[in-house]
Amino acid sequence: MKRAPAPWTLTGDAYIAMLELPERLLLEQGFIPEALRPRFEGRYSLLMALDYTSSNVGPYRELLFIPGRYRTRRGLKWSISKIYVSSWDSVVNGQLNWAIPKEHADFDLVREADGSERLRASQGGDVFADVRFAAAGPSLPAASALLPERFRGLMHHRDGNDHFCAPTARGRVRHARLLDARVDPARMPRIDEARVVFAVRLSGFRAEFPVADVEPAGAV
Repeated sequence: MKRAPAPWTLTGDAYIAMLELPERLLLEQGFIPEALRPRFEGRYSLLMALDYTSSNVGPYRELLFIPGRYRTRRGLKWSISKIYVSSWDSVVNGQLNWAIPKEHADFDLVREADGSERLRASQGGDVFADVRFAAAGPSLPAASALLPERFRGLMHHRDGNDHFCAPTARGRVRHARLLDARVDPARMPRIDEARVVFAVRLSGFRAEFPVADVEPAGAV
């Protein structure tokens, strides 16, 4: 295993979809950690499919789900509840650097004849997530600096501590559609039951993940 402490710089392409799922489903099947359940604020969730062309541990692919934001002493923060990556180095360092609950999976990225892109995640040859996106429209420059930190801040909880970081990114963005989503609910939340609020494709992005700021969770 290659140890790669933060900060990290990553480049690549991504699809990002904001979803609306019933709060009951999120609480029952959103893989929300027990320690965070009392702090959960529902309504909107995020699904991301990423193809990193470079990172501090080399290229890898990733599929993640964020059920919503959580109350913290620093305000509401997003927190990933399910995340799979194709690199064991990313698994270990993601857990050590930011307490991100990464798990390993194999990925197959296929560009279909109609221009859509399909990402399949599998373990032991068993496909447990199959998502298909398509992008359309003009490509425009975009940067996370246009968003206040309160809208892009992350928090992950481990061993009684909250780990905070606010990634930044810049690239080019296009409108996208989530065309299809099939999952095994034992390993991924039921995104196939979601209403898609919007989706985008981020191309040629460069992202920076800073060192986590760690503090005891305490009362909120």
